[in-house]
Amino acid sequence: MERVGIIGGSGLYKLEGLKRKREISLVTPFGKPSDKFILAEFQGREVVFLPRHGKGHKISPSSINYRANIYGMKKLGVGWIISVSACGSLKEHIQPLDFVVPLQFVDRTNQARKYTFFDEGVVVHISFAHPVCESLAKKLKEGAKKVGVKLHYGGVYLNMEGPQFSTLAESNLYRSWGMDIIGMTNMAEARLAREAEICYATLAAVTDYDCWHPSHNSVTAQMVIDNLFKNVENAKKILKEVVPLIEKERECNCKQALKDAIVTPKEAIPPKKKLALKPIIGKYI
Repeated sequence: MERVGIIGGSGLYKLEGLKRKREISLVTPFGKPSDKFILAEFQGREVVFLPRHGKGHKISPSSINYRANIYGMKKLGVGWIISVSACGSLKEHIQPLDFVVPLQFVDRTNQARKYTFFDEGVVVHISFAHPVCESLAKKLKEGAKKVGVKLHYGGVYLNMEGPQFSTLAESNLYRSWGMDIIGMTNMAEARLAREAEICYATLAAVTDYDCWHPSHNSVTAQMVIDNLFKNVENAKKILKEVVPLIEKERECNCKQALKDAIVTPKEAIPPKKKLALKPIIGKYI
């Protein structure tokens, strides 16, 4: 049975209630992950937990080794990833302390981050029209309902670069585009999870109104942190409800995202690349 991966964002550096917990250090072909992976039993399922920014929040959004993080999840047998993330709201009705499960992403980063496992030696073009696994996303919606937490289902997550917050002009521009929430991390994770054939969905905790709102004309780190820790406990409650809801076997198309997507003939892929990417493309080559 595949495991459930949980990536903890700002404020979520550990998860209570883990049984038979053990830490696993991995060095991947793409370098070191953000921290040690925690393999444990949670709510009757095997889970793999990783703090996105490392313990103590030491890694900036632009410096996270997203490839190593997702590769490590794949190597540890993860089939689903729930990404818990802080975000700002770009809509009046999406209020601080609410949760959002977005179904779409827009990228506004500068591409300094590595977004693909296939940058040399093998060319792969995955379908990415629908970047979120709706089956998993609906489980998050159901879990929030059980807990009684206000959650907005759907919408668009705009991924900005950071680590600075938006300018007022940027914030208003994104609102004019119809974006719903703004964050700094999830686009890379979603892309790489799809390449690794892992189901991916975001549980976004709203900490602020970005800087467009009259009451938030100057977003500060302290404002974000204060609301963040209020939301962390609710996020943990949602996870407790969601994990048991996840099916034991996947039936969605995420598990075969690479089918017909590998353009390079297998005989032309360098042996070292085949070995490095074996956890991801092994079944196809």
